[in-house]
Amino acid sequence: MSTDAAAVETRATERNDLVISTLMAGTAGFVDTCGFVALFGLFTAHVTGNFVLIGATLASWRPGILAKLLAFPEFIVVVATMQLVLHHRKRSGHDPRQLMLCGQAVVLTLFLGVGAWGSPVQDADSAIALLIGLFGVSAMAIQNVASRTVFANLAPSTVMTGNVTQTVMDTVEVVLGADAAPAKARLRKMLPPICGFAIGAVAGGLGFVRLGFWCLIAPVLAILYVAWRSRTPE
Repeated sequence: MSTDAAAVETRATERNDLVISTLMAGTAGFVDTCGFVALFGLFTAHVTGNFVLIGATLASWRPGILAKLLAFPEFIVVVATMQLVLHHRKRSGHDPRQLMLCGQAVVLTLFLGVGAWGSPVQDADSAIALLIGLFGVSAMAIQNVASRTVFANLAPSTVMTGNVTQTVMDTVEVVLGADAAPAKARLRKMLPPICGFAIGAVAGGLGFVRLGFWCLIAPVLAILYVAWRSRTPE
């Protein structure tokens, strides 16, 4: 392969990676906000945030503590299951990305379908609220695993605190002009997912207010598109 052709391929790969990471971050922001608004403050992507809400609930009672208590063990079970699936796919010589992404799309669809069927959810601790929350947390647990394994080369897509911290640090480095090349490379990698997460969060909140759980069609389609873009050529 010539140098020019290799450069073109590298740029195409970088663009593809940015599209994938931005869409996945947008999905996380969308689903997390939608779940938070719909399910009385339940975090689905940033699952450890539920610990803060549990503490706040114990300090001053509010509904929904049962769903938050269950979210963490649900998350652990799904993460462990996906890790076992990854090991099986690797041993068999198959690319696990398609299975994980399509699995996430299926669980997101269940989140949408059960949510639409059970709406309006009026009791935060009801069986239907717990079931809806289970599907939301499970879908984002799959994405958390994917972000740390098959998409480990991309910017993290579910929790933005680290991305924002690194982006601010790199911005200062660029302004100072001290060894700015690595900082600029990280900024190109992390800024689009941060923007995607922010846009997804706003869209998830507004989408639920206007469309209810049907707004989740958007992240389902986004993940299916990511699955298509990340397919391995035969």
